[in-house]
Amino acid sequence: GLPAALPALPLELTVLYNSLLFTVGASDSAIKGEAEEIRQGLLRVLEACGACGQDLGTEELWQKVLREVTVEDLQAPLHRLGALQAAWWLAAGRLGSVAGLFQLLSTAEDLGRAHCSEGQNKLLSLIKAWQVPPEEASLPLVQSAKDLKEILCTAAAFLQGLQELEAGNFPTALSLLQEAAGGFCSKKILAQIYTCLGCCAQRMGKPQTALQHLKRALQVDFQCLPALSHVAAVYHKLGETDAELQALTLLYEALGKNTPAAASSSPYFLMRTELLVHTPVLTSLLRHHHPSEVKYLLAQRCLQDGRVADAVEHYLDLLSLLQEGLQQQVPLDGSSALPRIPEVFLEAASALEQVGRHQDAIIVCEEVISRTTDLIPRVLRVEERLEQPECSSPGAERAGRLLSQKKESLCCLAWRAAGYLHQGWAWAKLGESKEAVTLFSRCLSDLLRLQLHGSGVRPTENLQAEVEVLQKIRLLSLIGRGTQFLELGRHKEALLDFQHSLQISPGDPAAASYLVQALWKLSRKQEAAAQWQKLSRSSPGEDGQQQGQGRPLPLYLVSCVEQAMFPHSETLARSIQDYLGTAAQDTS
Repeated sequence: GLPAALPALPLELTVLYNSLLFTVGASDSAIKGEAEEIRQGLLRVLEACGACGQDLGTEELWQKVLREVTVEDLQAPLHRLGALQAAWWLAAGRLGSVAGLFQLLSTAEDLGRAHCSEGQNKLLSLIKAWQVPPEEASLPLVQSAKDLKEILCTAAAFLQGLQELEAGNFPTALSLLQEAAGGFCSKKILAQIYTCLGCCAQRMGKPQTALQHLKRALQVDFQCLPALSHVAAVYHKLGETDAELQALTLLYEALGKNTPAAASSSPYFLMRTELLVHTPVLTSLLRHHHPSEVKYLLAQRCLQDGRVADAVEHYLDLLSLLQEGLQQQVPLDGSSALPRIPEVFLEAASALEQVGRHQDAIIVCEEVISRTTDLIPRVLRVEERLEQPECSSPGAERAGRLLSQKKESLCCLAWRAAGYLHQGWAWAKLGESKEAVTLFSRCLSDLLRLQLHGSGVRPTENLQAEVEVLQKIRLLSLIGRGTQFLELGRHKEALLDFQHSLQISPGDPAAASYLVQALWKLSRKQEAAAQWQKLSRSSPGEDGQQQGQGRPLPLYLVSCVEQAMFPHSETLARSIQDYLGTAAQDTS
């Protein structure tokens, strides 16, 4: 409350500088908001000089003080306070304000030096060109302005590197992040910078360089686990499955150890780089995976790579984690590696089937079926075109909500139908054809709930993926039921299913091959031979084209597609060829 006096201001501003540093260091959390104390300090400087600036913003206030206050004893304290203000603005992402402030703090000679290196980076050049005021023994500082300058340089390079990385300007981002890596920071921050360098190199299409940076991050700070998850992602891109699985295994083990976090930096520095850099892009790059997410990635990669026994072990471990309710700890913002829980169960069932544990697969599918039964409406109408209201119209929010509900209902229907589909194939493998027919029929009966309306019977783009999956399940169920009808000697019913399959997916090689077999067994040899010739004329590329169209299949359906494939039959092929040969002789 004392009036400002020029002789006391150097001490007052130094006390303000030290107290702000103590406050920042004690909180140990990212700097946010404005430093109101700095503004009050500047107003007292103007008051002591007989000027006023209450109506000015903080930037205008700094301009007025640095241009009008020429008292020599105040220059060093004001410069130190200016560096502290720059820290607050850097933390807020106000890089333009920081550059403007250092232009005011620098002399003409300083600006000349900055201009020479402007081709690299204007802000860094300005900070580096700033002459740190000398310290006075009578006014001790808790952190020197020289150290603060180094931290500002590192933070400015790091922040700008992240901005360029987010904008897709990868060469510029790489240069700035390398500048930050050579700066003044703790091991924790250095590891984070190397992780960002690795991500940048990966996006530039340089996987080996990315691995070098990521391994360097782990050497600097072995607790930088996001670097390990990025290593796994790089190996996945390279197709090096062994290395990827090894990285994921190490990550899962490290997450389970709950090692206490190391000290973020040296205790001698109150203002630190980590307090100034907290952007969404950095948070995204350094996101820590939950153990259940990593366990899922292990299971998924093993299943995709054909390591089915390992996949089963991982899936069973994951299911026990999910049964304990740990899925509630996984982020629900779409950033999680985990798919929806029913899909995890269905993938587990697929893996169990492939190792011959058919009864276990049936039990796992029953869990999905029972949990989704009450979530599916009796009829699901999907129109060819849904009217999309304008964003500003009152009905836009309601339409979006209805679309979301319909999408969720379609997903639930797909999961339940896929559960029946897997059970059908499991019973078929157990040699229980009648039970298999029952389950395939339940699947098809479930899919009757879906009603497509429109001239082209093509759903709106927003629901296209879900409807495609349901149509694929319908196709696989018809083929599955048809094969079991053949096993039971019910050839006419099998023929109908295969014909229906080809209506859903014209030219499907599995359905076409089984159709030939059904016709042959019904002694409709001429039709069978004609279909066989038509199938033989289609190139392998055309056969695979059906499968490659559109979006990739969900992983839980891949094994069903493989089971539905027609087993090559030399006997059938030879019989048809003999028939065609005899028919040709008769004709001649």
